[in-house]
Amino acid sequence: MPKCPIVLTVAAGGAVSALAWVSSQVTAQADDRMVDLTDAPAAPVVIVPGARVRAGLPMTYLRGRLDAAIELVRAGRVQAVLVSGDAAGRSGDEIAAMVRYLVAHDVARERIVTDPYGLDTYDTARRAVETCGVRQALVVTQTFHLPRAVALCRRAGIDITGVRAGGNVRVSTRVRNLLREFLLSRPKAFLELRFPRDPLVSTPPDDRLAEILAVH
Repeated sequence: MPKCPIVLTVAAGGAVSALAWVSSQVTAQADDRMVDLTDAPAAPVVIVPGARVRAGLPMTYLRGRLDAAIELVRAGRVQAVLVSGDAAGRSGDEIAAMVRYLVAHDVARERIVTDPYGLDTYDTARRAVETCGVRQALVVTQTFHLPRAVALCRRAGIDITGVRAGGNVRVSTRVRNLLREFLLSRPKAFLELRFPRDPLVSTPPDDRLAEILAVH
């Protein structure tokens, strides 16, 4: 029997095992800190990580995150919303799209804090602490992304609870996002958890969140 297929099979099996282990290490940091929307505890602020937009409107995943944040505001479980994403993203201005959507769904503009430099989940977490002064929060995102978001927020120093957001997408989109999560994003997060870096963009502290919480 040729040795090459056996070697390739063993190598593939090893790679899958390594990726599974890396993913488990990230997920372990989020154990017991992820809940459904109806079970979300009270917190000063909810963090909404950015995602793709189209023609200035949130696409399915981002809309699901925003809808969850809106419900938390309506239920009185949070006093402020921090939208964090890329204002110069490839699909458009995530921040502007998120603010418009929230305001259109009766979230007062003065209760929204914006961070246009949350260029990835790690930067969103670090900048939430260093720029916006977040210490305790909820973070809303889809199930596949939530363990990584919670783990990175914890690493940044936030007392965090992850809230599962909705977002029904095509099977092909779901598969593509799962592959990206397990092949790229979680290995990247694994390294960031162990070897913290500075955010890609650093800006002076923003007191807006503290001002909102002082009023509410």
